[in-house]
Amino acid sequence: MPGYAAGQGLDDAFARLANPEGEGWRIAESDILREWSRSGSPAMDLLLRRGETALDQGDLAGAIGHLTALTDHAPDFAAGFQARAAAYAMDGQFGPALEDIRRALSLEPRHFAALTQLGAMLEEMGEDDRALAAYRASLAIHPHQQEAIDGQARLERRRTGTDI
Repeated sequence: MPGYAAGQGLDDAFARLANPEGEGWRIAESDILREWSRSGSPAMDLLLRRGETALDQGDLAGAIGHLTALTDHAPDFAAGFQARAAAYAMDGQFGPALEDIRRALSLEPRHFAALTQLGAMLEEMGEDDRALAAYRASLAIHPHQQEAIDGQARLERRRTGTDI
């Protein structure tokens, strides 16, 4: 589906993303996110944009509707499952959200946004050890994600009893 998801271009972008030095990771992150948002079908890309727009506007039912249509018609498109997981999580539906995260990660194991989202959901569910593992897995791929950095630090402080 996506142009070079399994190709050398995306692998190079992930290598640049993981580099802790310099600012090249910012371009790599943009390249990866742009590639992930391309399903290979203009109609499916439109469903993703509509779902994300509804999510941004707080229309969770609308977002879930658009994203369900997307995942039904593009079952190999990880971004659809990751976006729908966000909508389900915001709606308090953690079971379906976790299943969509599982599906997104089975399609793209390097999906750092899905891993960070998994960490946040597990943390909210009180599964601190599993949440910490998800944040760490995400940071191993993309060490510059502030949400994952903050989540890991928060959980490590909690573990050592120094949470403020």
